[in-house]
Amino acid sequence: MKSVKTTLVALLAGAVLILAMSGIAQAKTTIRLAYENNPGEPLDQVAHKWADLVKERSNGEVELLLFPSSQLGGKKDILEMAKMGVNVITICDAGFLADYVPDFGILVGPYLAESPEKIFKLFKTGWYNDLAKQLESKGLHIVTSNWLYGVRHMVTTKPVKSPADMKGLKIRVPNNRIQIAALKSMGATPTPMPLGEVYPALTQGIIDGAENPLSVLYGQKLYEPAKYIELIGYLTMTAQWVGGQAYFDTLPADVVTLLQETGDEAGLYSRKVMAEEDEKIIKKMIADGSTLVDVDTAAFREMSKSTYSQFPEWTPGLYEKVQKLLAE
Repeated sequence: MKSVKTTLVALLAGAVLILAMSGIAQAKTTIRLAYENNPGEPLDQVAHKWADLVKERSNGEVELLLFPSSQLGGKKDILEMAKMGVNVITICDAGFLADYVPDFGILVGPYLAESPEKIFKLFKTGWYNDLAKQLESKGLHIVTSNWLYGVRHMVTTKPVKSPADMKGLKIRVPNNRIQIAALKSMGATPTPMPLGEVYPALTQGIIDGAENPLSVLYGQKLYEPAKYIELIGYLTMTAQWVGGQAYFDTLPADVVTLLQETGDEAGLYSRKVMAEEDEKIIKKMIADGSTLVDVDTAAFREMSKSTYSQFPEWTPGLYEKVQKLLAE
């Protein structure tokens, strides 16, 4: 199975390289942005903002081509393509990057910080810079880190007010260990699956709920089969855009700087967009028949603490170090 998957990734990479040479030669540098989110979702709006900034600042010499809705494949496949030198960037949370550098995983720990702003402070520390360098040695290059993907909440087919209500419910999570561990610590039966499969899984009763930022829950229409909204807020999800180090080594230094600076500027815009959208989305979901559940978040926060003791591959004392950095 591994050899088959490797072959498929190679074929997909080849297809993207063919696309790179067809019909877009007018731009000196073209890079694909690949992401799961659908057109019109907040993240897609911010991706368009980034593309506009790059085009404007480079006078059209650099172009970002957007591929939403998993058009180029799943996240792990895109990362493998990037490592092979394909001109593609994909959005990743730290949970996925933990597959390459384990300490990244703590950045998607439950209830890690009181606000997104505190987490963004971590990205300006020497600790985070060291993680980024370790990732480069694995063949991946972080382009920009300061995007807010959103605070992760839930929609369910049954109301969940406390951990007792969560017990045994199958909740879809991304396929990364720390989010799986976090949901399990809070009483759920975490069920990893690709985002595109979640709606039919809810409709067919295969799962009982899903967690994600409100913009994604709404954009994927998951509130239609799962009518209960729980503002559990267990994870503030920041995001990194990641490409292959092999490809970035071929780019002029000024282009790399351009991508990072405009990416950071778009990241600041993402925080504004997400804050505005969340309030609108809750109203829309309720208007469409959803019920907002009063959740005992303190109980979930307390239960989630055991998550941080389940990762022996982390640097010893990592949680305490990160908490100290957050307090500075």
